[in-house]
Amino acid sequence: MRFPVETMCKILKVSKSGYYHWLQSGPSKLWLENQKVTGLIKSIFKDSFQSYGSPRIKTELETLGYKISKPRVARIMSANYLFAKRKRKFKATTYSQHNYPIAPNLLNQNFEVSRQDQVWVSDITYIKTKQGWLYLTVIIDLFNRKVVGWALSDNLSTEDTIIKAWHMAIKKTTLTQSLIFHSDRGIQYASHKFTSLIKSYNGLVNQSMSRKGNCWDNAIAESFFKSLKVEWVYRHNYKLRSEAELSIFGWIETWYNNRRRHSFLGNRTIREFELDMYNLKLAA
Repeated sequence: MRFPVETMCKILKVSKSGYYHWLQSGPSKLWLENQKVTGLIKSIFKDSFQSYGSPRIKTELETLGYKISKPRVARIMSANYLFAKRKRKFKATTYSQHNYPIAPNLLNQNFEVSRQDQVWVSDITYIKTKQGWLYLTVIIDLFNRKVVGWALSDNLSTEDTIIKAWHMAIKKTTLTQSLIFHSDRGIQYASHKFTSLIKSYNGLVNQSMSRKGNCWDNAIAESFFKSLKVEWVYRHNYKLRSEAELSIFGWIETWYNNRRRHSFLGNRTIREFELDMYNLKLAA
C-alpha cells in the first residue's frame, strides 16, 4: 500500500521540500562511508576465521588507512551479528605416570622475556579425523609467540612428536645463549631420548617442567591450542590424516606465524613485531 507524500511528511513531521531535497541528493557521505567500512569489517572478520574482535579489526583497518574508534567498530560488528568465536576447554594428552626424572620448574610462570631463543615452551594435543587421531606437537618462542617447531604424527612416540618438532626448531636458529625449554611432565619430554638430546647442547639448553596438574605453568602453549581449535580445527570435519596435516600446516605457517594479529604483541603480526624489534636494534 502506498501513501501520498503529503500524508507521510505530515506523519513524520518533515517538510515536502526537505523530503524532495533528500531524494535528489542521494545517500549522505557518512552513510556511504559506513557502508564501505562495514564491508571491510565483514571481509576482515571472515579472513580471521571469525576470531577477531573489535580491537584487532580496528588495528587492521588502521593499516588500511582508516581512522576509526573501537566502539564504532564494535557497534558495526554487533549490528551485523559478527561475534568472535570463544575458546573452550579441551582434553590434554599428557601422560605423566612414568618413572623418568622430572626437571625443576625454571620458568615458574614468568612469561616475559627480553630476546628470541630465551624461552621455548612446548605441548602436545590431538586432532580428530575419521581415519584416527592425529597428534600435534608445537614449540613456541615466548619472545614473539612464533611457532618455531612443530610436528604431526599418528602416534605419541618421542621420536615422532617432540624430537621431530625439536629438529625443525633448532634448524632455524643457532643457539649462542642459554635457552630454557619448558613443557609439562609428559613421558615424551622426560624420556631418555629427549633429555639426552637436550644435554647434547653442552649446558646451553636448560629443561624446565610444569608442576603436577598445574595447567597455568604452560599457559602459552595451551592458549595456542585453544586458538587453533576454535579458529580452525572445530570448523572442519577431517576424513583423512593427510587432509588435516595440510590444513593445519596452512593455519600455522600462512596464518598464525605471518598474518594473525596477536594481542600480546600489541595487535601486531609476528612479522610486524620482528621488524619493529629489528629497527629498534638498529637505532640503539
